[in-house]
Amino acid sequence: MGKKKILIVEDDPDVRKGLHLRLRANDYEVFFASDGMSSIVEARKHEPDLIILDLGLPAGDGFTVIERLQMIPSLAVIPIIIVSGRTGLANQARAVKTGVKAFLQKPVDNAELLAVIRHSLGEPAKPEDAAVHDIGII
Repeated sequence: MGKKKILIVEDDPDVRKGLHLRLRANDYEVFFASDGMSSIVEARKHEPDLIILDLGLPAGDGFTVIERLQMIPSLAVIPIIIVSGRTGLANQARAVKTGVKAFLQKPVDNAELLAVIRHSLGEPAKPEDAAVHDIGII
């Protein structure tokens, strides 16, 4: 089996680059979309194993992206992790209702993010995951 594919949907180039470096260093294949519209195109094109999604996006916010993904049967089953600067219980409650795997606040801790990714992909935990106490899994 090949590398797991992760689609990062993030409009901030610095955040994209940081996520890209972390994920490639952990042997994931990474693809990008910088807005809501292109995220659907990229998801169809690459059929990722997981999507890391920002909420504050141009051309359709993260919740709009989730709604659109859920209307496409082959994409509706892809686990989604929200990594966002948006705070508030309302956003987290809405995320729970959409069925996302986790809601992480920016800036995200590397160990926490990787633990959540492994958990969401059904991969075995690593010893360093034990140090992550509250990993934001919904």
